Amino acid sequence: MSVSIFPKRLTEGYENFLQGRFGRERERFEDLARSGQNPEILLIGCCDSRVSPELIFDAGPGEMFVVRNVANLAPPYKPNDDYHGTSAAIEFAVMGLKVKHVVVMGHAQCGGVRAYTEMQADPYMRPLAPGDFIGRWIRLLGPAAEGLGAPTEPLQEWSERLNHESIKQSLANLRSFPYIATLEARGWLSLHGAYFGVATGELLVLNDADGQFHQVSAEAYRQAFAATPRF
Repeated sequence: MSVSIFPKRLTEGYENFLQGRFGRERERFEDLARSGQNPEILLIGCCDSRVSPELIFDAGPGEMFVVRNVANLAPPYKPNDDYHGTSAAIEFAVMGLKVKHVVVMGHAQCGGVRAYTEMQADPYMRPLAPGDFIGRWIRLLGPAAEGLGAPTEPLQEWSERLNHESIKQSLANLRSFPYIATLEARGWLSLHGAYFGVATGELLVLNDADGQFHQVSAEAYRQAFAATPRF
């Protein structure tokens, strides 16, 4: 049997962690180990390697409970004998940890959304072989796509619109969980939609009043770009 060699990049990163953040926050880690976690935010994000919620929101250990999957999808409430990793994490965060906020965060150039868009454009073209997992998973984008209707613009632009609509659909799916609907109605839980621009660093947040995504921290964003001009 061959011997598996742990990736050098991870070993080096761990050593940097020990010399840096762990040393600075050792007491916090020890406290979290003793008292357990108590995050106020559940964030459902994409597993895309370019979009790290802890990095984007400068979150320390124990501050956010993060669930990542392909295309940052929240499925509807559907208890059965299948495996439901995302739903189990949602249940644990809301009922066990009693988070106060649930955030669904999408991002630009999402591969899962693009794959679904390409499948709709050419039904005979599949991103992966029949019988795979991802093809079935991204069918959760179906209701959002149906709400948009057939593309009337270039597919890339339609795909980004679908990206926004899928966040709204995931929020609707979350509200199909009985305990989430109850907690939100009582004002004990808040649901939010967000969208991150990978290339730009811009963060958009869904405004429930008008159903549109709006930039947050616009002045801080402007200052950040003014301080780091591109050449």
